[in-house]
Amino acid sequence: METLNPPSLTGVFSHLIAQIAITPPGARLAAISGQVAVDRSGQFVGGNDQAAQARQCFSNVLDALAAIKADPKDILQMKFYVVRHTPGLVPAIFGAGADIFGEKWPVCASTWIGVEALAMPEWLLEIEVLVALP
Repeated sequence: METLNPPSLTGVFSHLIAQIAITPPGARLAAISGQVAVDRSGQFVGGNDQAAQARQCFSNVLDALAAIKADPKDILQMKFYVVRHTPGLVPAIFGAGADIFGEKWPVCASTWIGVEALAMPEWLLEIEVLVALP
């Protein structure tokens, strides 16, 4: 994939990690619906713990990628919907992602959106992914 990181853009977040644009040559796209802290048996997990919920969300993303025969490197964009966001949640959520993805952490465009609530009151995080199919 071709990435664009204009040298003129600097700030709090590194554009080396979150590219401005990613262009998949001739790719077909797949959208993975927002993943929440619900396990394979349909049970909510993580309680009121953002990191625990994030681990389940990222695990669900990996399962969805496997189902469409894609890999984390094929992720173009991730959107994070975080209930009652505070800056202190960033390390816990990204740390959970690093636990799940390990060396395969996707270098992609990303957006972090603070929200008042999600569809169910116990959900604290939802992760939506756009993928370029191999």
